[in-house]
Amino acid sequence: MNNSMYFFAVFLLLICVLFSGCYTVKQGFTMFGYLNRAVPLEKVDDLEFVRLVTDIRAFAAGELGLAESRNYTRYVDIERNYLAAVVSASAKDSFRRHEWNYPIVGRMPYKGFFNIEDARKKRSKLEKKDLDVWVRPVDAFSTLGWFRDPLYSYMRQYSPARLSNLIIHELVHATVFIKGQSGFNEELAEFIGTEGSRLYIESRYGADSEEYRNMFASETDSQNYIAFIQELISELEVLYSGSQSSGEKLLEKERIINAAKERFTAEYDTLFQSDNYRGFAELPVNNAYLELYRLYYTDDNFYVDLYERAGGNLPAFIAATKKVTKKGSPRDNLEKALFQ
Repeated sequence: MNNSMYFFAVFLLLICVLFSGCYTVKQGFTMFGYLNRAVPLEKVDDLEFVRLVTDIRAFAAGELGLAESRNYTRYVDIERNYLAAVVSASAKDSFRRHEWNYPIVGRMPYKGFFNIEDARKKRSKLEKKDLDVWVRPVDAFSTLGWFRDPLYSYMRQYSPARLSNLIIHELVHATVFIKGQSGFNEELAEFIGTEGSRLYIESRYGADSEEYRNMFASETDSQNYIAFIQELISELEVLYSGSQSSGEKLLEKERIINAAKERFTAEYDTLFQSDNYRGFAELPVNNAYLELYRLYYTDDNFYVDLYERAGGNLPAFIAATKKVTKKGSPRDNLEKALFQ
């Protein structure tokens, strides 16, 4: 087998890991096309973007201790502002998430499509199974070290805070990944991405800079939105744990969500500094949407509290994550690694 055929065979194996089912080849050829036309970052005609990405990568590996890799050293020009459409699903009368089983990485609560129409078709099939479904765009995903994850042209419009958060988040996945523990993997990457980005902006621009102030305001709005969503989730969890029939729960669920939207609109100006979240009242909010926040954001401040108890040293925190094994609770293992 020649080198190009070997590369393609390995690539399709990776796609089988990331995507499952009869659509594997279609997704594989699309991703292969992106990787095949990627160019070295230094050939991009945007010196400021090249400098910024290079510096973020150096900070992530050299100052934070994330895995050194050749990720984000290549660039793909793409004619849209997202990479893929991801489908998630949940039961309608509980937060029991629908999962797909993948080789190597185990069960995952989402499925990705490069063609938005394919994602919509999948949504229709899942809805016929009486599930709540949500389709969302994603701007990146980690191939967990199998390939060099590239940058995409739409990322040139990102602020330094957003770009550093994205790169650090994805490099966490390339550094630590526990099979079958999607909640831990995503919560950890979300926490380290946010804190790592804050440290990067502070170290490069200063705590008194406009970049830092803008990031802080944006992060405050994000935290307020997440807190609001978590309150809604808690209210629904009480409902779902009750003894009512499924039909009664669905009626009450609709009332609770509509009341939350009204409350959100009434309180908006006291909660948020920007207009970024005004669209919530118009969203067709369902369990699949809310379940994403249960997946990515812990409502018990576990990582924040653990980080502060361990001294607020992110490189040391990241070093401890590398000792987490697949045996036992990854949260318990992380705590032990930090305080052993």
